[in-house]
Amino acid sequence: MAKLISKTYGDALFELAIEEDKIDALLGEIEQLRHVLSENEDFGRLMNHPKVIKEEKIQVARNVFEGRMSDELLGFLVIIISKDRYRDIDAILDYFIAEVKKYKGIGVATVTTAVPLREEQCRKIEQKLLDTTSYTTMEMNYTLDKSLIGGMVIRIGDRVVDSSINTKLNELQKELLKVQI
Repeated sequence: MAKLISKTYGDALFELAIEEDKIDALLGEIEQLRHVLSENEDFGRLMNHPKVIKEEKIQVARNVFEGRMSDELLGFLVIIISKDRYRDIDAILDYFIAEVKKYKGIGVATVTTAVPLREEQCRKIEQKLLDTTSYTTMEMNYTLDKSLIGGMVIRIGDRVVDSSINTKLNELQKELLKVQI
């Protein structure tokens, strides 16, 4: 259900950004809004509090954000509050950001290795991903996981390429257990 909500509202915001030709402007505003909301947890608690009526929540949002964000984004925030969907705001904004990246041809990859990679290795991985996907640019995220032993795991969206030694050892173990003597 939460995925449907984030898709519905995220698509509406994305379509608005396309129609108004404000993709970059709204993306920047949304990134700033996410930063402000993450630093002010009390605002989120107020917006989700069941005893505060919608009209008061909307007035608070207007008082806080009017003149500080575009009318389009403020209107969108008011709609989310009036429809009791504020608890889904992070998922909605994440969906919008993902749609903008897809529209602009930006891929987001997470590369997990057992040891830190050198800068040259990172560049080669990024270039290989650009050559083998339809993305024009890549947003690269590198993480460490010593349990991989060696190799790497690359995740782009819901696609995973796992060439870690740990996975290969697990596969070998499964094959050996199948062998009957």
